[in-house]
Amino acid sequence: MQHQDPSPLIGRTAVVTGASSGLGRATALALARAGADVALIARTDTALRDVADDIVAIGPRALPLPLDLADAPALLGAVDRAVDAFGRIDILVNAAGTDVPGTAAELAIEDWDHMLAVNLRAPFVLAKAAFPRMRRAGSGTVVNVSSVAGKRGWANASAYCASKFGLTGLIQAQGAEGKPHGIRCCVLYPGGMATDWGAWSAAERESARPAPPPPRRSLPPAEVAALIVWIATAPPELVLNEAVVSPLEEGGWP
Repeated sequence: MQHQDPSPLIGRTAVVTGASSGLGRATALALARAGADVALIARTDTALRDVADDIVAIGPRALPLPLDLADAPALLGAVDRAVDAFGRIDILVNAAGTDVPGTAAELAIEDWDHMLAVNLRAPFVLAKAAFPRMRRAGSGTVVNVSSVAGKRGWANASAYCASKFGLTGLIQAQGAEGKPHGIRCCVLYPGGMATDWGAWSAAERESARPAPPPPRRSLPPAEVAALIVWIATAPPELVLNEAVVSPLEEGGWP
């Protein structure tokens, strides 16, 4: 029986947003364990450097890039810096996200604009910078982390749901553009994860008032990160446009 390569991403470079905590951190570490050098994007410099130290301890190189995802010029520059440092970009994982709950009547326009800038415009800007490099290489992987809110809208979360629904259209369009060049684009819809946001996002908690839902199992970020690594290393002939992952409920399927 053929043994699976424990380091299938040696010589590859990944850019991961939201890399200072939660799913972004778990994904950065999982990609590093698979051999990839990783450029880390988030706002907090100290936390990013801690993740970078963990990656270097594993073996690959790491480049912390502290910046605001709403700053489009900084994002474009971050991809340039990653390519300057590592020579290429093979994998882009947009794992960062923000949430400001509020009704459509009450949500401030500034909060709407900021949420879409972080959750939707940033993945577009990063892909805009990464795609030309991936096309020249003839391969690449883009994973946009959406949410169950990208499949179903709920009250008090119009901007959040709009941004997550938007990631689906964005990845489908990019997938159609990237397919002739060997670029795989996949949108991931995870259920509740055991991150700093907890099993339920702020929007879910707000929409559930005054009676919160009963406790439910949460997805460990490391398990979702393992799926992202699998997407990045799957055979090129496989079509992977989207993946929906939910925690297995006790005694049965989700």
